[in-house]
Amino acid sequence: MDRDLLTHLPIVVAVARRGGFAAAASELGMSPSAVSHAVRLVEERLGQPLFARTTRSVALTEAGKSLLGTINPALQDIHDRMERIKAAKGKPSGLLRINASRISLPLAITRVIRAMAERYPEVEVEIFSDERLTDIISEGFDAGIRVGEMIAQDMVAVRLTPPFRAIVVASPDYIGRFGRPKTLADLAGHTCIGYRLIRSGGLYQWEFVDNGRDVAVTVRGQAIVTESHSAVELALAGVGLAYVFEPLVQAEIASGKLVQVLGDYAVTEAGLFLYFPRRAELAPKLRAFIDMVRQVSREAATS
Repeated sequence: MDRDLLTHLPIVVAVARRGGFAAAASELGMSPSAVSHAVRLVEERLGQPLFARTTRSVALTEAGKSLLGTINPALQDIHDRMERIKAAKGKPSGLLRINASRISLPLAITRVIRAMAERYPEVEVEIFSDERLTDIISEGFDAGIRVGEMIAQDMVAVRLTPPFRAIVVASPDYIGRFGRPKTLADLAGHTCIGYRLIRSGGLYQWEFVDNGRDVAVTVRGQAIVTESHSAVELALAGVGLAYVFEPLVQAEIASGKLVQVLGDYAVTEAGLFLYFPRRAELAPKLRAFIDMVRQVSREAATS
């Protein structure tokens, strides 16, 4: 058994996950030169490069992808087994990495994280805000949070929120200046705050239901964002119409700061879900998080 090789494999995984030597060094508490030396040693033992390096980026080669596909599950299994052994003598511990869209915090998990901090102080929860459809396994996350319809079927999903509507809102100032759209065709004459899809680079088409049919509408305006909070801020400032999930703007609608329009055309989304690979919930830290999600949900339902 090549002991040196085995000790350096987690460093290779960190470089791949973080996308660079400096970022991996910061995570591991090592110097960049020590990380580079460890990766170079593994490459020399294997006889081929694992990363394609440029002055600006680090990317896995085919050999690197093959190696990561083999060692990632094994290292994760070892890590989970060690956590279960430690948890048998005490409370769950360690870093729980969750990839989530930004709306997940106010809509679903802020209270969960607070409760986790109180009950499981040895579990550190890292929320990586990401609007892309990220491969949580290859990028080293324990779990992800997305709208239900966006989750791959081979994942285990735990509901975080009830279904909710996607609605169109505007400020009273905007409505006063430009009027209220009454049909989907009216959107063509309004300033709409667009969404840029990060992965494809295209613009998101607003989705509606019209007489039982699903309809996608291409909108135009002077502002484009990549996530909902920015759209809400611009709508509050009177820039234009915003397409958002209803729970995100309930307070603003109740206070009169925003007005809902085109409510008859609103589509209902499945809601937010925590998702993870099968057997991942055996890790005590994720099991504790799942249990806390369910406890907070029960408390919210009875309050």
